[in-house]
Amino acid sequence: MSHGQNRFRQDLRAVIPRLRRFGHALTGSPDDGDDLVQEALEKALAREDQFQPGTRLDSWLYKIMQNAWIDRKRTDSRRRKVMQPMEDEVHAISEDGRTSFDASITLRQVREMMTRLHDDERAVLSLVSIEGLTYRQASDVLEIPIGTVMSRLARARGKLVALLDGNDLVRQEG
Repeated sequence: MSHGQNRFRQDLRAVIPRLRRFGHALTGSPDDGDDLVQEALEKALAREDQFQPGTRLDSWLYKIMQNAWIDRKRTDSRRRKVMQPMEDEVHAISEDGRTSFDASITLRQVREMMTRLHDDERAVLSLVSIEGLTYRQASDVLEIPIGTVMSRLARARGKLVALLDGNDLVRQEG
């Protein structure tokens, strides 16, 4: 294995936690999210020669994951599978038990409500608000105009706030 391959694999390992967060946000399930991450890592390793050194590895991997998720959703819709609700595997760390409990409930509620957002809104919200990508980077990953990123993000944030306030919105499929 060459030095370049070693470096690529080290960089790949370093971004796995961020990929897992993105996978969990896209799929609404830790298990399905991890499966999506594994699929993306397999594709990345098989296509290592397609990665352009000097570009952002995380953005390249997010794009691979987004495409894999779209492919999976198409397959699932053909099979008429129903997405399982996100499992409660939240582990908040805190000195104070009440603070830990409250944080755990809030995080679980946000995750549950995120599953009720449209897939496109959830992807943008995850990339910008959770992963910290700029609007331009999210635009590049999702291959959509910046204006679309901004409108989807505003819509997703508005729906999430409404859901957390107890206003039940019907999830639109599309």
